[in-house]
Amino acid sequence: MNLRLKRALPIVVGAAIVLALVPPPASSAQPHNHNVEWLSGYPDPGTPTRYNKVGVLKVGPTSARNVLVLEPGTSAGSTYFVPLANWIVSTVSGWQVWSVERRENLLEDQSVLDRYKDGKATTTELYNYYLGYLKDPSVSPHFQMIPTSSVEFAKDWGMNVAVQDLHDVIAAARRLGGKVVLGGHSLGASVVTAYATWDFNGRAGADDLAGLVYIDGGSTPTPVSAAQATTELAALDAPNATPWLTFGGISAPYAGVFSSGGSASALLDPNAPSLGQTSGLLPAAIVPPVPVTNVGQYGYALNVGTSPPNLAAAQAHLGTGLTTTGSPRGWDGTGALTPMTRFATMLSGEGVNNADGSEWYFPQRLTYDTGAVANGNGNPAQSVLDVDATMGHHLPTSLLIYAFGAQLGGAGVPQDAQLLASQSGIPASNLTLANFASTYAHNDPAGAYPHNAFFSDLVPFLHKVEAYK
Repeated sequence: MNLRLKRALPIVVGAAIVLALVPPPASSAQPHNHNVEWLSGYPDPGTPTRYNKVGVLKVGPTSARNVLVLEPGTSAGSTYFVPLANWIVSTVSGWQVWSVERRENLLEDQSVLDRYKDGKATTTELYNYYLGYLKDPSVSPHFQMIPTSSVEFAKDWGMNVAVQDLHDVIAAARRLGGKVVLGGHSLGASVVTAYATWDFNGRAGADDLAGLVYIDGGSTPTPVSAAQATTELAALDAPNATPWLTFGGISAPYAGVFSSGGSASALLDPNAPSLGQTSGLLPAAIVPPVPVTNVGQYGYALNVGTSPPNLAAAQAHLGTGLTTTGSPRGWDGTGALTPMTRFATMLSGEGVNNADGSEWYFPQRLTYDTGAVANGNGNPAQSVLDVDATMGHHLPTSLLIYAFGAQLGGAGVPQDAQLLASQSGIPASNLTLANFASTYAHNDPAGAYPHNAFFSDLVPFLHKVEAYK
């Protein structure tokens, strides 16, 4: 798989929708039934103690001893996996699914989004708080930007911090006494390889795992050069440089704000007219040629077929497209792999308090550091970037691996997983490999329902992990 592609596998496009200024139907609001549990994380020097934490969104019976830990991808939050997690634990007994909420999400102000999801705020209030104030200075109170000068410490939130935080999550899962599998989507799959091959005082991270799951992502054996890593790090450390990834040309936090608010309005207020076409906030390529509803705008922007090629990492097969009649036009979900309501639930975090499926502040450093993982093979760039993924030839031969390629990763995903296994002599019988690049968009593996090729192989894989001695 192309290295550059792997370092830029974002989940959601920010400016997918602009909210309609009407209240959501009261009956559509659902009570929160999950909460993120914050654990003590890696004590990163220079980071205020209140941010040295890592979140876990736990799904499944507390009596279950086996845990599938899932790491989200670029600009993705923990609720992205919730519908999939619910499906897993309802199908496979004895398992919990823990979705990771990275420390940077502690910076998010989800106060009004939470009220909206609870049916206690109107769409007008949601829009004004997060976006409306940009055009109307009289709006108060409103969302406050975080000055770069107050979060300089986040420039160190790269692979070392992510892996060390994940180490605390894995330790908590292992205390339950069962099997632990680590999986990740997109860039999160690069974190999986980094963790599995990380040198924890002479032991590979995979020594504490029973299996790995790759969802349209991973790590190639070819690293960036030390010179490139040095240049990237110097740019990040420059005065006034932001710690955050600029997503699709949209600076943080607005890609996440647009995504969470847009998906929430598409889910909770789908039939209201969208203001996106006249707002001036949407790229022309995702503006429909006819008046549309919230859900129509959301679908048009992210559905394979109407979403532009540069947004491939944000896409899913959401159905046929805009309805052919009516004004404004709604959404026709006929033929969808990923149902619209499911996709919007993944990204809005409906049913979850103080979390969503987007990451509003994604560390640029983490993106840079993925280029040095190199399937766990030591290289000069690792010394520059403080990456210690050097145990790629020392993984336990009992490790089971499932790798699923979709549109962006394609055949490279199972190929890289196969290479990782061969480095340590892991037998081919331990591998489950699949490539559905021709039929599955980047987000379909997590979203497709009720027919899902990724899920169909994941279930027997988890059964195999549980039975493997």
